[in-house]
Amino acid sequence: MQRSTDDIKNMITILIPTLNEELTVAEVITLCRKYADDILVVDGHSRDKTAAIVRSLGVRLIFDHKKGKGNAIRVAIPHIRKDITVLIDADGSHDPNDIPRLVRPILDDKADHVSGSRLIGGSSELHGGFDESFRLMGSSFITACINRRFGVRLSESQNGFRAIRTSVLRALDLREDITTIEQEMIIKTLKKGYRMAEVPSHEYRRKAGYSKISIKKVAFRYVYSMVKYLYL
Repeated sequence: MQRSTDDIKNMITILIPTLNEELTVAEVITLCRKYADDILVVDGHSRDKTAAIVRSLGVRLIFDHKKGKGNAIRVAIPHIRKDITVLIDADGSHDPNDIPRLVRPILDDKADHVSGSRLIGGSSELHGGFDESFRLMGSSFITACINRRFGVRLSESQNGFRAIRTSVLRALDLREDITTIEQEMIIKTLKKGYRMAEVPSHEYRRKAGYSKISIKKVAFRYVYSMVKYLYL
C-alpha cells in the first residue's frame, strides 16, 4: 500500500549530527521538515552558532561527548521516538528530497537498513584530488570485503545518509566513536541477519565549512574496525 507523505512523516525521526555547521544547518532542517515531524540534532559542542540556530528552529537538540560522529549517533539512540530513523549530514551534501526513496524499501518490508549510494547516484565531492582518490579506494576495498564476507552486492559502505528501523539500530550495540560507525552499522546489520539494501543518492559538494575527517589520522581505524567486526 502506497503511503502518503503525512503517513511517512509520523513514522520517521530524522537524526542530524552537527559540528560547526551554522551556515547550512537551518536549510537542512527546513528541507527535512517536509518529511518528518520529529527532528533530533546532536551537536558536538560547536564553537559557532549552530546550537543557537537549531534552538531557534524549534527542533530537539542534545549534545554528545565530543568524541566524534559515531559518539553522536550512539548518544542519540535513547532519544529516538519513531519507528524509522533517518540519518543525514548537516553540511548540505545530502538531498532531503531523497528521504522517501531511502525509506521506501523499509516501508515495503523489503529491508531493515537502507544506505544511500554515491557510487550509484553520483558524487560532486568524491573525486578530483589525492585525498578523494584515497577515500574512494579505501571505501571500495572495505565494501568489497563486506560483500565477500556476507555474499552481498553493495556498492559502498561509508555514506552517512541512511534509513534504518529504530529497533534494529538499538539492537546493533554500536561501539565506534568516529565515522567508522557507518561501516560498523552495515557489518552488524548483516552479521545479525537483518536485511540490507541501498538506493541511489547524489552526494553534493558541501556548501560551507570543512570536512571533519583526516584520512591520514583515521585510515588505520577504518581497517582495524573492519577486521574487528567482520572476523572477530
